[in-house]
Amino acid sequence: MIDTSSPVAIPDSRLASDATELIRSVESDLLYNHSLRVYSFGALQGERLGLNYDPELLYIGAMFHDIGLVEGHRSADDRFEVDSANAAREFLVAHGVDTDAVRIVWDAIALHTTPGIPKYKEPEVALVTAGVEFDVLGFGYDDIAAEDREAVLAAYPRVNFKESIIDAFADGMAYRPDTTFGTMNDDVLAEKLPGFVRANFCEIIRNSKHTN
Repeated sequence: MIDTSSPVAIPDSRLASDATELIRSVESDLLYNHSLRVYSFGALQGERLGLNYDPELLYIGAMFHDIGLVEGHRSADDRFEVDSANAAREFLVAHGVDTDAVRIVWDAIALHTTPGIPKYKEPEVALVTAGVEFDVLGFGYDDIAAEDREAVLAAYPRVNFKESIIDAFADGMAYRPDTTFGTMNDDVLAEKLPGFVRANFCEIIRNSKHTN
C-alpha cells in the first residue's frame, strides 16, 4: 500500500482491508495493481478538482470494478461491469453498509465504461471513471504532477500493461460476446475474437418486427 508520505493514502478501515484481501485473492497482479492505480489516480483527480468524496466508497468501487472479468465472478449473460457491480453490492451488504452508499458504488462500477454520464453523478462515480480513464486510456495524463504519477507507478507498477489489459478484457468477454453490444468492449472483441461480428444498431432497427 502507499504509505503516508505518498500523494495518496489507502483508506485505513476494516471495510477497505477486507476488500483488499478479497480482490488480492482472486485477481491477477495485472488487475489488482490496475485497481489500486484506479483508486490512486481517481483520488488525485478528486483532490485536483476539489471534490468532496468518500475515500472508502471510491476505494471499494476501484477495487471491485474489474472483478467481473475473473473466472468465478462472471456470469453467462451480463456485462462484466454489471457482474463487478453486483459483486461489490454483495460485499457491501454483507458488511452492513447503508443502501445509498451501496447504490453509489454499484453505479460507479456499472458505469465506468460508459463515457459522458459518470461526471454528472456523485463524485465517487465520477472518480472511478476518471481513474480508469487515466490508467487505461491516458485521459487527463497531464492533470497529475509527474512526481505523483511516478509515486503511484512505483507502488503499483505497470508491466506490459497496454497489451495485457486488452487481453484480460478479451478473456473475460469472449464467451459472452453479445454483452458487448453498444459498448467500447466491442472494439476488444473485434480485434481479439476470431469471427466476431459487431451487432449494428441501424440494422437491428430495420430488421425489427415492426412494419415501419
